[in-house]
This record gives sequence, C-alpha cells and structure tokens, in this order.
Amino acid sequence: NMAADTSVEILQKVLENEILQTTKVVEEHLDAEMQKLDQMDEDELERLKQRRLEALKKAQQQKQEWLSKGHGEYREIPSERDFFQEVKESKNVVCHFYRDTTFRCQIMDKHLTVLAKKHVETKFLKLNAEKSPFLCERLRIKVIPTLALVKDGKTQDYVVGFTDLGNTDDFTTETLEWRLGCADIINYSGNLMDPPFQSQKKYGTSFTKLDKKTIRGKKYDSDSDDD
Repeated sequence: NMAADTSVEILQKVLENEILQTTKVVEEHLDAEMQKLDQMDEDELERLKQRRLEALKKAQQQKQEWLSKGHGEYREIPSERDFFQEVKESKNVVCHFYRDTTFRCQIMDKHLTVLAKKHVETKFLKLNAEKSPFLCERLRIKVIPTLALVKDGKTQDYVVGFTDLGNTDDFTTETLEWRLGCADIINYSGNLMDPPFQSQKKYGTSFTKLDKKTIRGKKYDSDSDDD
C-alpha cells in the first residue's frame, strides 16, 4: 500500500511546512515589534512616559476630590436635608436607612465600613429612619435595614433587608459587594454572573433562585417590598 504511505508522507510534509510558515510569520511579526521598540526615539518614549504620568496624576486628583467630598469612610448624616446635599455632589451614593433598635442594621454597618474604605469611588452614608420620615415615605422604605442606591441624584435601586444577600445574617462582605456591583453603584472587579455565596456550599442552593429584577439592578415595584 505504497500509495497510501506516500500520501500520508506528503500530508505530513505539507503540515510541517504550514507550521513552519506560521511560526515564521509570528517570528517576523515579533521581530518587527521589537524593531519598532528599538527604533522608538527618546522623544516618543518620553511622550509615552508623560501620558502614563498624566493618567496617574489624574487618577490621584480624582481620588483626592472624592475624599474631599467625604468618600472613603462610612459616616452618619444628621438629617434629610443633608441627604439631598450629599447625593447632589457625588455620582454614586449608598445610603443605609437604619434604626437603633434593629440588630440587623449593626450587621450592615460592619460590612459597609469595610466597603467604604475599599470603594473610594462611592460615598457610603447612614441615616436614621426615625429622623427622616419624609424621605422614607418618598422612597417607600418599609423594611429596615434598606440601602438606597443613588446614581446621579436619582435612587436607582434598593437592597431591602438581607433577601438578596442569601437570606442569612452571616452573609459575607463579598456578597454585599457583589450585590452593589450588580447595581453598578461601585466598580466591581469580580464576575457578576458568579455570586460569592454560591461557592458557600453549606447554605444549600436557595440562592440560585434570585429575583431576576434585582440582579439587573432595576428598581423594585412598590408592591414587592412587603416583608
């Protein structure tokens, strides 16, 4: 069966040749890139460096501006009037409506304190619900704790109780971070399609049935926040 052997050999040669060609093309491409770098004159390198420095400086200025507006720490505001002022000057605001007598508010405080330091791009506030009846009425806040997520001065979304956080008091900070990421109120670097609590096997599978509209970060219907 000489003919078959010959055709296999030919095929092998063709393949080897193709691989060599491909390798050659890749090498030539790399050589060209290297040459381009070698040929970059001092001026071009200097310009690259300048651009990088400007970008860093801009990021640093942006961070300073955020800090000057009270980002970077989780703090209490005394009144409803302050709320309007605070949301006017920052693009992303998370405001926790709490009550002193509600134990779950302290759990929320613990996580928000951590996230405020980590996500300087967002302002984290707390407001006593009993001192802000007008706002609670206007934002239809019925369950405590509730987080109002305010973007560009408009309340876009709510985290009501712990329902979206795995329905447990011992949810992790990462879970809350993921939920805020879903609402695009913080810069979230994880994968939104992979909630942190799904890897915590001990809680079972009840979380995979999350309410779709909360994941998309849409506003709640007024009739759905009955708790």
